[in-house]
Amino acid sequence: MLEKLADIEKKYESLGAEVCDPAVIGDRVRYTAAMRELRQLTPVVEKYRQFRATQEAMEAARALEDEAAGDPEMRALARAEYDEQRALGEQVQEELKILLLPRDPNDDRNVIVEIRGGAGGEEASLFAAALFRMYSMYGEPRGYKTEVLSANETELGGYNKISFMLSGDGAYSRFKFESGVHRVQRVPETESQGRIHTSTVTVAVLPEAEEVDVEINPADLEVDTFRASGAGGQHINKTDSAIRITHVPTGTVVECDDERSQHKNREKAMKLLRATILQAERDKQAAQIAGERKAQVGSGDRSERIRTYNYPQNRLSDHRIGLTLYHLEDILNGNLDEVIDALITADTAEKLKGEASRI
Repeated sequence: MLEKLADIEKKYESLGAEVCDPAVIGDRVRYTAAMRELRQLTPVVEKYRQFRATQEAMEAARALEDEAAGDPEMRALARAEYDEQRALGEQVQEELKILLLPRDPNDDRNVIVEIRGGAGGEEASLFAAALFRMYSMYGEPRGYKTEVLSANETELGGYNKISFMLSGDGAYSRFKFESGVHRVQRVPETESQGRIHTSTVTVAVLPEAEEVDVEINPADLEVDTFRASGAGGQHINKTDSAIRITHVPTGTVVECDDERSQHKNREKAMKLLRATILQAERDKQAAQIAGERKAQVGSGDRSERIRTYNYPQNRLSDHRIGLTLYHLEDILNGNLDEVIDALITADTAEKLKGEASRI
């Protein structure tokens, strides 16, 4: 492990010099790639240097203990320092093992989230709006900017579908485990007899694709304009400003109608198109390699779910890791850290187990 860390430090120092080179700075693709790799290596190198510092401190304490052979008090102090640095070194070493685990290269990226109402009709659409609110509120104190790309609103204020981007450092790393079917159990406001209904919403999470990731030939695009639709109100577009883009080679279709400006809608639609094509390509590669990856969100059937939100019991259950919490209202108000941290911890534990089995 130490040899690997020494090589990483050399790579880090090389990248540091590279991003200061005027020739690299003038090459946007090369500079972006170098800066991204530099950011990814920084926490590993900093932790490695902390580990080396503990080893040097241990050697100094051991030398002092040997020199103070005739001074019991000084020997005790040196021994205490040695023990303290050894314990710290062991802790840092464990942290290094986690940092050296195979890392998702998309973790630092912005994230595009698509929420669709599944089984349950209007009640599912209303819960889609509740999830959009939850994710937006979660992102706000973390400094994430929420930008709606496309929304199909219902008469009661729900969403048949909404796509939005969360921009900020590490956004994808915090949201990537949200993909799947979310099941809600509650009494609908329209239900006069107080019966609990079960509905589902599907969530898909995509890392934002940069222009350097996906090359799209403009000749492969079919662009249509249309008038934005909605539930009504003064802000409904009265001009054909909404954009639909079809990528002919893949058959991928995206729409954006959130802005009144056709230019802005086209810009947002291209972001969504790049992310969708990139994710499809990654899924294809993963399927070829592993042959076992399932579609992100399934069919939206009530029996498929990663998580259940039970309103009468004020309960959230994440079925993947057996997590059950009884402060659902607090979570729906954007306090998701306890859930997301538990998912990240479980994923890290699985990776550590996999690494241990290969040793």
